[in-house]
Amino acid sequence: MRSISVSQLKAKLSHYLRMASRGTRIVVTDRDDPIAQIGPPDLEAIPWHDRLARAGRLRLGSQRFDRLRMGRSDRPADIQASLQAVREEPHEVRRR
Repeated sequence: MRSISVSQLKAKLSHYLRMASRGTRIVVTDRDDPIAQIGPPDLEAIPWHDRLARAGRLRLGSQRFDRLRMGRSDRPADIQASLQAVREEPHEVRRR
C-alpha cells in the first residue's frame, strides 16, 4: 500500500488512478493523517450481471434484476434435457 499527500495526488492524479486500476491501493494523507483510500473496485460489490457485461459475456436487457421476483414452478425441470436442447440448436447460441 502506498501513501501520498493531497498535493501529490492533485499534481499527478492520472498517474495514481492508473496505478489504482492496476491493483495498487493508495492512501491519501493530509498533514500525515489518512483521509482517503484509492484502489481497484471490490469485484464482490459489483453485481454478477454487470461483471459479465463488462467482460463481453452477457448483453444486458431491459429487465431490472433488483425487481425480479421468481416464483416456484409446479412442473419439475429436467436440466439435462434443457442443456441438450440448447446444444442441438447451434444457431441459438452466440459464438465468439
